[in-house]
This record gives sequence, structure tokens and C-alpha cells, in this order.
Amino acid sequence: MLSLECSTLIRAPVRKVWEFHEREDALKLLSPPGTTIVWRKGKLEAGAQVEILAPVAGPVKVRWLALHVDCVPLQYFVDEQVRGPFRYWRHEHRFETGEGGMRLTDSIRFSLPLAPVSDWLIGWAVKLRLKAMFAGRHEITRRACEG
Repeated sequence: MLSLECSTLIRAPVRKVWEFHEREDALKLLSPPGTTIVWRKGKLEAGAQVEILAPVAGPVKVRWLALHVDCVPLQYFVDEQVRGPFRYWRHEHRFETGEGGMRLTDSIRFSLPLAPVSDWLIGWAVKLRLKAMFAGRHEITRRACEG
């Protein structure tokens, strides 16, 4: 099993950052270019689902179905992959009040198809790509919420 954590201080109240994530267009804003939202059911709450077509390489896209399995408003929400490119995927989004603003933290635990061999061979490359993606997501969130 692989894991990574990305954390950013955002100089805004927790409520403002949470409300940004509740926006109808938030997932589109935070997704890599070329991502298509196929359908969604529910809001930012346990039981909500979303299916996307996510770019993998060039024009190749993978279908990904995620389910929100837990949610405590203004504190955290958790999504898990139901169907998609990973053998296992669990993503916790935490919103914590901090000095000078709030701290947004994404904690991801995942495993690749054909693990444990694939985790050992190419897990490092997937982690680098995910870290870059989450750094970008945090920057988008920071710019949207600090203004």
C-alpha cells in the first residue's frame, strides 16, 4: 500500500474553503485538463457519487467511479474508488482551523493494479504525478479562497 499527504495553509476561514469545495463547479476546477464529469449524484455528503473520465496519457482516458463514504461538514470528507484505475484508493480531505487561517490536507492511500510488484516498480512515479496534481489543486483552492 502506498500513501502520500499534501498540506497547505490557506489564509481564509474553514467555512470559506469548505464552501468552495461544495460549489457545483469545484470538481471541474480542481480536475486535470481533459477530465470529463460523466455524472454525479448528491452533494458533499456521505453517499454522494461521481463518475469521471480522467486523462491517463494523451487521448487515453480511464473511467473512474468514486463514492463519498464519510463526511463531517467543516471538518473532513472521504472518498473511495468503487471502479477505476487503482486496485485501491481512499482519499481523505481534512479542513483544520489553524493560526493565520486554515490547513487543507489531502491524505491518500492507494495501490496499483498488479500490486505489490507494481507498487514497488512504479509507485514512486505515480506518487510524483499525484503530488504535482494535488499541489496544483491546493494552489487553485488557495487563490479562490484567499481573495
